[in-house]
Amino acid sequence: MRIAIVTDAWAPQVNGVVTTLTRTSETLRGFGHAVSVVPPGAFRTLPCPGYPVVRLAWRPFSGVARRLEEISPDRIHIATEGPLGLAARRYCLRRQLRFTTSYHTQFPQYLRARAPVPLVVSFAFLRWFHGGAARTMVATQRQREELRARRFENLGAWTRGVDTQLFRPGDPEALADPRPIWIYVGRVAVEKSIEDFLALDLPGTKYVVGDGPARERLARQYPAARFTGYRFGSDLAALLAAADVFVFPSRTDTFGVVMLEAMACGLPVAAYPVTGPIDVVERGGTGVLDEDLGRAAMGALKLDRAACRSAAVACSWERATTQFLANTVPTTSL
Repeated sequence: MRIAIVTDAWAPQVNGVVTTLTRTSETLRGFGHAVSVVPPGAFRTLPCPGYPVVRLAWRPFSGVARRLEEISPDRIHIATEGPLGLAARRYCLRRQLRFTTSYHTQFPQYLRARAPVPLVVSFAFLRWFHGGAARTMVATQRQREELRARRFENLGAWTRGVDTQLFRPGDPEALADPRPIWIYVGRVAVEKSIEDFLALDLPGTKYVVGDGPARERLARQYPAARFTGYRFGSDLAALLAAADVFVFPSRTDTFGVVMLEAMACGLPVAAYPVTGPIDVVERGGTGVLDEDLGRAAMGALKLDRAACRSAAVACSWERATTQFLANTVPTTSL
């Protein structure tokens, strides 16, 4: 089967959406499907306002149409609501082709953290965008319930996976810093609430693994923390395996693949009781969720690392991709 995935999020961007789409594409090919990704790099791009490391396609409508005509896909999945997503949506609707979408990012909350855009306006746009799809894939039950409450329709479940061969327990002595070692991995930006983590009065050492527009300011403000920049593959897995607790302070993620990666390395998770962690973390088993993030962190320190690993092993990309495939629909005329 020929599958086209249109996405505004792709390498060299580093985030959970890119990880999810990359692993899903690879797994689909392993299943024997022909997967074509339509990414920003295939078009002229401009820096995203307020986030210049992210490049957005500029006026891609005719280019997306040509590319989809060349692919002639049996399934079309539109992964993001940016310029490429809008172009693919218009292409499908004008030709009366069925397609699916996915809800990866809490854009209304992201926008509100950066600009005075009312939530009602952002959700109205997203409801319009996804309203044209035969199905909108959503990672967690809680997120689906929230979207249904905002009058989104045709929602389907699409969970996430983790590479348990790469992310696995390693040498706990690989880091020589004072213990315990608390670690965050991800984009260093205001919407991730990293300062909630850095401001905690915790013993030991804090690690921030990642980069983003807030890194320079936070590194100056919290000089005792270790800011490593991005780490990938085995380097990232080794850092996670050597830490004691994974702290996930974000309130704006729809899932948080990095929590599964940390758990696969044996790390318990400390997070707020919000969408994402509520569905990923087993309270008292693989992590602690609490509005007091410091209390969650100290509580997570007491949990069994083997239980965290066992929970993550059950979350394979093969399982997640099978679920994705079941949600897709033929591009036959409406």
